[in-house]
Amino acid sequence: MSSAGETAVPAAHVPWWKEPTRDQWFAFIAGWLGWTLDAFDFTLFLMIMEPISKAFHVPLTDVVWAITLTLWMRIVGGVANGWLADRIGRKGPLMLSIVWYSVCNLIAGFAPSFWFLFLFRTLLGIGMGAEWPVGASLAMESWPVRSRGFMAGVMQGGWGLGFLLSSATYGLFYNLVGWRGMLWIGIAPAVVLIYIFRYVKEPPVWLENRRRQRAQGREVRTPLFAIFKRGLLANTLNACWWTLSGAMIAYSLNLFATHLQVDLHLSPALVATPIMLGNLAFFFACSGWGWVADRIGRRWTLIIIAAVGIPLTPIYLLTDNYALIVTGMLLQGFFAGGGINSQNASYMTERFPTEVRATASGFCYQVGIGIAGLVAPVITYFATTRHMGFAMPMLIAGVFGCVSFIIAVYLGPETKGKVLTAELEVA
Repeated sequence: MSSAGETAVPAAHVPWWKEPTRDQWFAFIAGWLGWTLDAFDFTLFLMIMEPISKAFHVPLTDVVWAITLTLWMRIVGGVANGWLADRIGRKGPLMLSIVWYSVCNLIAGFAPSFWFLFLFRTLLGIGMGAEWPVGASLAMESWPVRSRGFMAGVMQGGWGLGFLLSSATYGLFYNLVGWRGMLWIGIAPAVVLIYIFRYVKEPPVWLENRRRQRAQGREVRTPLFAIFKRGLLANTLNACWWTLSGAMIAYSLNLFATHLQVDLHLSPALVATPIMLGNLAFFFACSGWGWVADRIGRRWTLIIIAAVGIPLTPIYLLTDNYALIVTGMLLQGFFAGGGINSQNASYMTERFPTEVRATASGFCYQVGIGIAGLVAPVITYFATTRHMGFAMPMLIAGVFGCVSFIIAVYLGPETKGKVLTAELEVA
């Protein structure tokens, strides 16, 4: 669907990258930037948990709980901003989310006590949760169906680039600026607001749907309740299960830096290297698997990725050989460490009607992530209190997450080729 004043050239006559209009590219870039910089701000913290633990003389488990509460607050941000986006549009709520998580990271860097830092890292979760459903809806609603799976992979791969950027920042600058300086750098994403304000427009499909709601007197004022009605309930529950399983894998991997620091006592540069490579693989994997998903479908693409990820997990966890650690993490970046996220934006967007899309995406995605937020403190408990080390608990959580992911996706719908319309399907 083209924006007002622009005409999209028929897909059959042009390469896929020439099919989108200028406004469609602007909308996609906005969603991609929001997600990439969201990742940068969140993952900066993963690199500095041990230094924070030592600085404030608190157990590492207490610091890890900050991650869990951040993820729980994402539910609040995701649902609230999703509802706002379904009611007033995608652009404003996206800008609000970026301001929120950037400022919270900056303030956390001035923390005089651990509990002050804990508070603002927790509040940061509201902005993080608010960004994804709005950014995904904005980008995917605006994009042509032919290459939506591929571009969803490019968008989701932004998380890998954001993580790569944070790990590079840690490796290059931590010894110069310390953990506080790392958090202060987190204000940088706010610069993208200028771009969004000047260039991004609302998706035409949302504008038309909103016009029809008003014209017909059928406004959906409570989209969160609507996704639990007959016809959507099973889809909603399955989407929560799918995202929960994927998040279990992700949040077990998020402790990889801590495993290298605590169990293997590696230097910042040696810690950063496999994480940087794994997240570089994350970006290319998401893009590549997105291309595959546009050809064989969302479901089988995701099932293949998770299945291959299972035997890769022990390679980089059950060894102290640095070459194997780097190689294994790089390979996993193409599968359960990265590729498994390739269809988050497209698959979630395609599963729900326009009237409730951002709310449903925010709820299902963030509820799954919120529950999976228990993974980090549980792993840390067994690693430290039970003296198991991080490798085995991470291995168990990662493999279990892959198996659960496969089952959830197999039982879910196939949405390849779905055209997003302005029809009133819920009201």
